[in-house]
Amino acid sequence: MAGSEKEAKKLPLAEEFYSIQGEGFHSGKPAYFIRLAGCNIGCKWCDTPFTWDAARYPLVSADEIVKNAVASGAGTVIVTGGEPLLYNLDYLCESLKRNNICTYLETSGTYRLSGVWDWICLSPKPHRPPLPENYRMADELKVIIQTDDDLHWAEKSKLLVRDDCHLYLQPEWSIFESVIPRIVSYVKQNQTWKISLQIHKFMNIP
Repeated sequence: MAGSEKEAKKLPLAEEFYSIQGEGFHSGKPAYFIRLAGCNIGCKWCDTPFTWDAARYPLVSADEIVKNAVASGAGTVIVTGGEPLLYNLDYLCESLKRNNICTYLETSGTYRLSGVWDWICLSPKPHRPPLPENYRMADELKVIIQTDDDLHWAEKSKLLVRDDCHLYLQPEWSIFESVIPRIVSYVKQNQTWKISLQIHKFMNIP
């Protein structure tokens, strides 16, 4: 798997853009998004299925990606996917760090961690659980909720992260109206959790 190979100086880039983080702990903050193509999870509710097939996208120089991030003026880069840990991200992160850019990662945690990160958001999926060691690296645990089974999965995942990890339940967007009352009720009764909303979708921004 690419994540175990030497530093990736070219990466399959699905898209890159400067926007506002819409989910989790850093909601509302500006960030430059680097969305890599390729995914091994295949969630049926995924809102970026266009990223799944990495072969659809050209390999782009990590130096060019960093150049674009620097030119945007953003102080933070969020690397997401797809599943970004399919690739070795050491070189990308080192290059961003040389330009004094904070690095945030969004991952399912199913592959070995690479790169140097200021923040790691782990979004574990029950049908493809994270590597055990990646739970301990998470600054933020974000679990997507469709059913009560997902709430049970969230509680199991909570036991594996650090005590200082921020805990979020996020409604699956396509059924937001039907699932949000259950999540609100659950969080009121289980106060270690907070609710993450996809505010970028309410604002109609990428």
